Amino acid sequence: MIIANPIYDVVFKRMMENNKVAKFFIGTLLGEDVETIEVKPQEYTYEGEREFDINDPAMREALEQRVLERLSIRVYRLDFVATIRTNNGEIKKILIEIQKANNEIDLLRFRNYLGEQYKKEDIINEEKVVLPITTIYILGFKLPEISSPCIKVERNYWDLIDKKIIDDRSDFVEKLTHDSFVVQVGRITNRYQTRLDKLLSVFEQSNFIDDKKIIKEFNHIPDDDDLMTITDILHLSGTNPEERKKIENEQEAWRTFEAMTEKLRARLVKQSKEIKEKDQALSEKDKQIAELLRRLNEKQ
Repeated sequence: MIIANPIYDVVFKRMMENNKVAKFFIGTLLGEDVETIEVKPQEYTYEGEREFDINDPAMREALEQRVLERLSIRVYRLDFVATIRTNNGEIKKILIEIQKANNEIDLLRFRNYLGEQYKKEDIINEEKVVLPITTIYILGFKLPEISSPCIKVERNYWDLIDKKIIDDRSDFVEKLTHDSFVVQVGRITNRYQTRLDKLLSVFEQSNFIDDKKIIKEFNHIPDDDDLMTITDILHLSGTNPEERKKIENEQEAWRTFEAMTEKLRARLVKQSKEIKEKDQALSEKDKQIAELLRRLNEKQ
């Protein structure tokens, strides 16, 4: 079966617009049964001309958007926010981020976005509430330190007095900290055994039948109703000319943006290096001052 590569925002959005698929995707990663779900892609645009500050993540996004507008390519940066209710009645906010390249700009942008989500109140049953957050990162690059294609970064409550793990959970703590799930699509193998394997199989970055890595051959037999729904959606995205064009536009927009902002990214790396060197120099001076003070105290 021919399917589209779901690592592209426009394709992933198409998948997550299907309530059944969204439940399957999030429920399988979290290992929980999702009773209800509401997914809202967050689309960002920026208006007005302001002085550009390279250290401001919002300004960098504004530049990014202006570049795309000048190219007359209508592509938005999408982040996905889902509100879920599990079968045990717990309500959570799920943030999903697709990050294709390991760029510091993207890391800063999502840290800023994560902070904004922590500040937001949600409306549940017409009441304002603060929800606990879980993050899901789908990475188009490999983390050199982690060989697993899918990991969970989980918190434990550790009693430092009795040196043991606390099993109980605090609502206060849960809303100030969060678990994370990381999927490395480049490390997904041909495994097709568990429910998680079957979900990850559609993200496997192999068996492409075009040079642009937009469409690929899905060689597994969908033997699960949820997976069948996903592959049907991806098949349409991969074979419909209009859907294919949207993916190509997104790919071309980001390729052009990468080329146009290469100097900007190099400047950011240089500035980051200079800041680290200055911090290190200040730290050394602080040590020298502390040593001088210690010697003076010894002489007194």
